[in-house]
Amino acid sequence: MSNETRERIARFVDDHPGLHFNELVRRLDLAPGQAQYHLRRLCGDDRVVSEAVSGRTHYFTPEYDPVERRRVALFRREVARDICLELLDGGPARPADVADRVGVARSTLEWHLDGLVAEDVVCKRRDDRNRVTLELADEAATARTLRAIRPSIPDRFLDRFTRLVDSLLE
Repeated sequence: MSNETRERIARFVDDHPGLHFNELVRRLDLAPGQAQYHLRRLCGDDRVVSEAVSGRTHYFTPEYDPVERRRVALFRREVARDICLELLDGGPARPADVADRVGVARSTLEWHLDGLVAEDVVCKRRDDRNRVTLELADEAATARTLRAIRPSIPDRFLDRFTRLVDSLLE
């Protein structure tokens, strides 16, 4: 039975790169301890690798390099995905405009931008009057990485709930 479960987890990670631990547990209907045990074994056998990003552990197959893993993990969050999609569609933009179009508070935008800038996905450019413009560092690479993401319904609900709370506290 345990090998069956381990194979199921390995196939799921292969089909859904970058899912975080809690989402994996939910989607596979596993007990957290059971998932931890099998994921540890899969990581030990080099069939799965983990990457901690923004307080969550995400799982991948080994062919993802560390840069790709961190980017995919970031794009698993709806707001980060939406920021990049907005910049892909509309080109460089001011942060306030991106926040408005994405529908988040400026503080939420900045929290997500911290990760995106740290991973060289988004660049903050300053003009001669010190105004910031956001732009994608590599549009083609961002578009390729975004295609690898298929967020789940629970992930979308969680992201939208966070947006709702954020807007109420604003």
